[in-house]
Amino acid sequence: MNKEVRHLTENIYFSKQEMLDILELTRILKEAYRAGCVPQLLKGASLAMLFEEPSTRTRVSFENAMHELGGHALFLAPEHIHFGSHEALRDTAKILSSMCAGIMFRTKEHEIIQNFTKYATVPVLNAMTYYNHPTQGICDVFTMTEHLPEGKKLEDLHIVFVGDSSDTGIMAMETGHWCATLGLRYTIASPKRYSLMDSEIQKVQAKMKETGGTLSVTDDIDEAVKDADFIIPDVWVYYGYEDEEEDRMTAFMPKYQLNIELLEKAPSHCKALHCLPANRDVEITSEVMDHPTRSLVFQEAENRL
Repeated sequence: MNKEVRHLTENIYFSKQEMLDILELTRILKEAYRAGCVPQLLKGASLAMLFEEPSTRTRVSFENAMHELGGHALFLAPEHIHFGSHEALRDTAKILSSMCAGIMFRTKEHEIIQNFTKYATVPVLNAMTYYNHPTQGICDVFTMTEHLPEGKKLEDLHIVFVGDSSDTGIMAMETGHWCATLGLRYTIASPKRYSLMDSEIQKVQAKMKETGGTLSVTDDIDEAVKDADFIIPDVWVYYGYEDEEEDRMTAFMPKYQLNIELLEKAPSHCKALHCLPANRDVEITSEVMDHPTRSLVFQEAENRL
């Protein structure tokens, strides 16, 4: 095990300056991409992409990014390799580390990727677990830096998450991680039954003590969004929780739906995001998703690259 290798498992483990550096590098690479002159920073390098779960944006963005940077991406689905069945994951980590410059891992249980990094000797990138989604989080905050409200800096932003922030609220926790790292104001609006866990509140607040951020958790949706700069929803029913759909729909609909009426309760500059895939007209309406000035959903998706 190489203790010097840095992995991307949680954005909360970065320092504020490291996160700002990542955002600046992202800006430079996007400009280079638009100009057709992306530097070949990963020329000759291979990235192993382990997918236990399917994805559209994650796979396309990683594969295209490796190509643009001069490298190569290997798509490895569970049925194509000995994925934790005939071979222990620790052995998979060691083998892939000996052949590839990095490993991207999309898996279910966060504990799996935590254990995987103990044996990988190359950087491991968490491309989503059922706990968090750090590559999406970086994309989200970068998108916001491109659309800052007039007169505001990054550190002035008020980010509001609306929806499920319980232990299945992946983007609620992810947003909390990068808000804590950057020292931002973060508000969560959820039904009490589906609100942020005490352990997660303590984790985020501990980081915010270092960076100057603030965390508020409420079930008062109107109070939460009244001075929001960006509003982030996410799906209400996750894979494996279909048996809870009726209860969840009752708890969230219509109060926590990001519709145009809710968006208009926020300042006129407030923008909507969504990590996608979205259930149109459930957690977010088509009117908001497709809004020409208030939605950043598809700009956000493009920025995954």
